Amino acid sequence: MMHLLWPWLLAALPLPLLVRWWLPPLLVGGDQAALKVPFLDDFAYAETQKISTPQKQWPLQWAALAWCLLVLAASRPQWLGEPIEQAVSGRDLMLAVDLSGSMEAEDFFINKKAVDRLTAAKWVAGDFIGRRTGDRIGLILFGSQAYLQTPLTFDRKTVLTLLNESALGLAGENTAIGDAIGLAVKRLKDQPTDSRVLILMTDGANTAGEIAPLKAAELAAQNHLKIYTIGIGADEMIVRSFFGSRKVNPSVDLDENALVKIAESTGGRYFRARNTDELSNIYLLLDQLEPVEKDKQFFRPQSELFYWPLSLALLVAGGIGLAKLRW
Repeated sequence: MMHLLWPWLLAALPLPLLVRWWLPPLLVGGDQAALKVPFLDDFAYAETQKISTPQKQWPLQWAALAWCLLVLAASRPQWLGEPIEQAVSGRDLMLAVDLSGSMEAEDFFINKKAVDRLTAAKWVAGDFIGRRTGDRIGLILFGSQAYLQTPLTFDRKTVLTLLNESALGLAGENTAIGDAIGLAVKRLKDQPTDSRVLILMTDGANTAGEIAPLKAAELAAQNHLKIYTIGIGADEMIVRSFFGSRKVNPSVDLDENALVKIAESTGGRYFRARNTDELSNIYLLLDQLEPVEKDKQFFRPQSELFYWPLSLALLVAGGIGLAKLRW
């Protein structure tokens, strides 16, 4: 259907008539002599003007048409399409990603190529974010401090871009798990109680911050924030040196007991990701979170049409100008 965004501008249509009625006529030739001797040629010219004047009224009519088209263009005509229902599940998900120095350990593989833990986390979380149609997603990055990188938003592309732009050590070399949880509580406390979810991913233990992780988990439980914790890192890794190869446990610093308690105290779950396949499966399980129903939202696509009357008005005005130059 057609729709005018600013229909009140149509009130300007009679403006040229009001100007013509209210302003006094322009006096031409007021300083000329009052007495002029007529000649036969003058009578012939006057007769010609009398005959041709009605035929030259068409520029005024075309100018009126151009004015109407300009006013119509100014009122912003639009074409409204059929209402489209938007998918809104009602989930408010906050992702907290560890950027501490230990995340640089290359014990994950993508396409048979060894990558560090942060790269693997970005790769898997990117697919997870892309599937969250209708969810609001926020991003917290933490190391020695916790920072809100992205507030809750439906703009999944921006969240993914800022996640991919994050770098190791950006928030410090240590791990402030408690501060990351506290920041999530602060950012989600005003949201509906059944839709507050934090997904926290780390490869170590709490070594920095102002608040202990278990105390932060208590605050989260009091504010109805459900926390899913993910401990990432392989159980063993082959290290080659001048003296030969040996097996090491790159996840020796991972505090699984604390992550389990954090998850259980808030009604969430703890997951262990030793490789990219397990990490992908964890996010598939997280996709099964029950959504909170909200009021349906509808969107009507709009197409601007003002350029059609505007183009016609300019075309008519240009034609009048060319005709005037020929006279």
